[in-house]
Amino acid sequence: MIVDGASPEAIAQAARLLAAGELVAFPTETVYGLGADAGSDEAVAKIFAAKGRPSDHPLIVHVPDASAVDRFASDVPPFAQELMRVFWPGPLTLILPRREGVAAAAAGGQASIGLRCPAHPVAHALLVACAGASPPVSGLAGPSANKFGRVSPTTAEHVHAEFGDPLLVLDGGPCRVGIESTIVDCTRGVPVLLRPGVLTREQVEAACGQRLRLPADLEDNTPRASGTLESHYAPRARVRLMDARSLQTALDLLGPDAKGIAIYSRVIVQTRSPQVIRRRMPDDAQETARQLFAVLRDFDSQGVGLIWVETPPDEPSWEGVRDRLQRASAG
Repeated sequence: MIVDGASPEAIAQAARLLAAGELVAFPTETVYGLGADAGSDEAVAKIFAAKGRPSDHPLIVHVPDASAVDRFASDVPPFAQELMRVFWPGPLTLILPRREGVAAAAAGGQASIGLRCPAHPVAHALLVACAGASPPVSGLAGPSANKFGRVSPTTAEHVHAEFGDPLLVLDGGPCRVGIESTIVDCTRGVPVLLRPGVLTREQVEAACGQRLRLPADLEDNTPRASGTLESHYAPRARVRLMDARSLQTALDLLGPDAKGIAIYSRVIVQTRSPQVIRRRMPDDAQETARQLFAVLRDFDSQGVGLIWVETPPDEPSWEGVRDRLQRASAG
């Protein structure tokens, strides 16, 4: 059931459900999350069951502000504190050492935990209401509100299409960022980028005063994190990344017989088939991120079997979009 997330009554209803161990979908600036009390292993188990997600694949825990971090993390390095100061609330998740005995299921059994403070008024209102609920809920485990491995939802309608009426969905409008948060591992003494997002490496490095490493730069003891599987964010249709010339060549070869194909590209390609669906990709990386998942879902809804996407530019601002498209095409 979709309800108005701006309604205080809806927020109160959602907080009561979450305090009772139920699931609620809520908006963030990145994508919609499927929320449960992060401190209740039983409630968190309902997320894994609803999504069809392996229980050892960790979830991100959403908190109302930086003061709530100590409830879940046993240590916050100075560079992580700086990242929180600069980017929270916002699209940044930090992997921190987990406090023993807390949120084990949400962490997928790991000794670390991913924490984020979302920058969406509905999410913030919900987190504050949960903290004051009876019993209090200090943080919400909140992976994307979709079946595991599929395209993340960026509207309330996307969530409803995945789970139907039994799930309460707080409607906060379309997500303004559109792809999931940047994830930085803070458990190894230096910041390590586990998943890119709309925040560039340069922005993260400037904020924390250290060079951002990659997992390949260090020993292979990287903690598992959300959305880092090789195949992820995939629509039902097969996604293929192609440069502009290859796109046009393929369409020319198929000629008027091309069908069941959707094109998402910055260049305007020509086709002799009226059955090919074309959608122009914005020249701006942030605008492309904002609409990317909605475009993939729309193509799926039109029944295409193939989605051909022009490979994004090899530039820092496009890293998050490239990451999502590479994972979407890996399946």
